[in-house]
Amino acid sequence: MTVALTNARVLAADGWRNDLAVLLDGERIVDLLPPADPRVREAPHQHDLGGAMLLPGFIDVQVNGGGGVLFNEAPTVDALRRIGAAHRRYGTTGFLPTLISDDAAVMGAALAAVEQALTEGVPGVLGIHLEGPYLAPARKGVHDPKYFHAPDRDELAMLCASHRGVRLLTLAPDQVPLASIVTLAAAGVIVCAGHTAADYATTRAALAAGVRGFTHLFNAMTPFGSREPGVVGAALEDADSWCGVIVDGHHVHPASLRVAIAAKPRGKMLLVTDAMPPVGSDHPDFVLNGETITAKGGICQTAQGVLAGSALDMATAVRNTVQLLGLPLDEAVRMASTYPADFLGLGASHGRIAAGYQADLVVLDDDYRVQQSWIGGVAG
Repeated sequence: MTVALTNARVLAADGWRNDLAVLLDGERIVDLLPPADPRVREAPHQHDLGGAMLLPGFIDVQVNGGGGVLFNEAPTVDALRRIGAAHRRYGTTGFLPTLISDDAAVMGAALAAVEQALTEGVPGVLGIHLEGPYLAPARKGVHDPKYFHAPDRDELAMLCASHRGVRLLTLAPDQVPLASIVTLAAAGVIVCAGHTAADYATTRAALAAGVRGFTHLFNAMTPFGSREPGVVGAALEDADSWCGVIVDGHHVHPASLRVAIAAKPRGKMLLVTDAMPPVGSDHPDFVLNGETITAKGGICQTAQGVLAGSALDMATAVRNTVQLLGLPLDEAVRMASTYPADFLGLGASHGRIAAGYQADLVVLDDDYRVQQSWIGGVAG
């Protein structure tokens, strides 16, 4: 079924274009063509987008929950459908459901649920992000340290087993042997550093062993100091690694984010939400590890004031990147789509509006409200 998307401001590979129509056939983008091209005019299905922005769909590599569902509490295919549907309302067309530190049985159930979701083609699911349990007690955040330990042989085998989709693991380099990082990276697991008390030298050694990124930069890691660069200093110095950032105005000061973005090569900073169940839900409360978390004023916190993920969605993250950080809109969108795709190794098929790419698209108005989306060419 051929569909022509017309009358839009298209964020193409060469920037904004208002002189192109986007032709879809099935799950792929066929071409970008002038509106007068016969293939556009003869397409059996026409969608006039009324001058709105047509963007590559957002990709979020850290989604703990949404739509009132926490992945830890419901590691099932049905939960993944509900979480994906909730985030799709805000332009996310691809995501990694993220499991907060838990026991081996829950990890196994989460891995199995994602495998089944990929088999069934659940919209938006690209793989899984395991955030822990190989983390540092000193930088635990809202994670329960009773689950923390170094991965044993059986767990390494489980993590390195053949799998569908992307597999991302956040660990603390100060808690995991370098040999284990080498093993994970060799098996195709994307290894990120996070919730870590590592110093600069330990972090550099972990990067050499296969760490490819940093989970929610600045948060739950050793800071950048004048005589001890810490994890943040190593992350900003390294030109090859990626950094996820939560741009909600609460997790990190905008000035710190501006400095970090300026320090890294273009394309190495990506927006993440670290979203919790209140996103896409009318219920502000949820329970994690037996503790009630409340979303208020856009902040998810425990009763003691500890940040517990976020109530951020991707469309708002893009808006904040423009309004709080002063970045151009096209660059903010790339941080939510193109750069995450590249980080996940999907840059040849996702994150861009170009011929041959997956038809994962979002229509945004000038107030950053999502008007429509497509995942694999299917409108929703």
